[in-house]
Amino acid sequence: MDRTHTHATHATHAAHPSTAHDHDHDHQQATNSQAEILDLDAEVLAEHTASITAWLPLRSTPHHIVDLGCGTGAGTFALLDRFPDAHITGVDASAEHLRRLRTKACSRGVQERVHTVQADLDAATWPGLGSPDLVWASASMHHMARPERALRNVYDVLAPGGLFAVVELAGHPRFLPADAPTERPGLEERLHAAADRRQAEHMPHRGADWGPMLTAAGFTIEGERTLTVNLDLTTNPDATVNLDDSVNLEGTRGEAVARYATGVLQRIRSAVADRIAPEDLTALDRLLDPDSPYGIARRDDLMVRTQRTVWAARHA
Repeated sequence: MDRTHTHATHATHAAHPSTAHDHDHDHQQATNSQAEILDLDAEVLAEHTASITAWLPLRSTPHHIVDLGCGTGAGTFALLDRFPDAHITGVDASAEHLRRLRTKACSRGVQERVHTVQADLDAATWPGLGSPDLVWASASMHHMARPERALRNVYDVLAPGGLFAVVELAGHPRFLPADAPTERPGLEERLHAAADRRQAEHMPHRGADWGPMLTAAGFTIEGERTLTVNLDLTTNPDATVNLDDSVNLEGTRGEAVARYATGVLQRIRSAVADRIAPEDLTALDRLLDPDSPYGIARRDDLMVRTQRTVWAARHA
């Protein structure tokens, strides 16, 4: 969930027009990169997301759903598919993400069922979101500087008896075997360790146990479920992905996984390039080089390993 620029930043831009242009260009590139990763995440893990929506312990079919930190719509469209009579309000701080979501809604012919709201969910007060009977927040709550306030805002918005679904990531997905690449075995784990340390400085709630915080905000926890995806493309590109509770997810094609891996590792590189050994940076750049015979797009050992936990919390 992107934050808007501060007034101080705008003042600096005004004083240095060329710097402002470079910053805006870099910001747009970063936004586009994030949007592409969100789209690939939705494509690669579509069955995973569908399994979560099917599991939700709802008392009745929801008619109004709010998707907090909706991004480009991975959860939005999974919820629209699951609940064909529902209308969804997607909320995000990024105008570009919301634009992409609306474009997708039009292409799918569901634009009448989707409303978007641009808002900073860290603000003390939120825009009017109606009284939804289901609120969905996937990988968005950990972006909050004051999550306890955001949780209370959700409680105030949600209709009595409604459900709040919080999905949290264990971390970035993994794509390479432990002994890869040959010249720097274990590279991916070292990259993730560096990224986790950096993110802990800026997003201390990533990977948090949301159960106690939801209870403190007044919710009653009605279910918690951890889903583990292990998709191994080396044995069968169309293999199933098994959840830890024996629900099967249909496999995805290697091309999408390669693009997904490239996007994720590129973002990790941008965050940790100054925190890893030069030899690791060289090995990573070799993986990310589209022209390298050792690049990700040409590897035959890619996989997807990720874990996410979902809490279903009831408004009393």
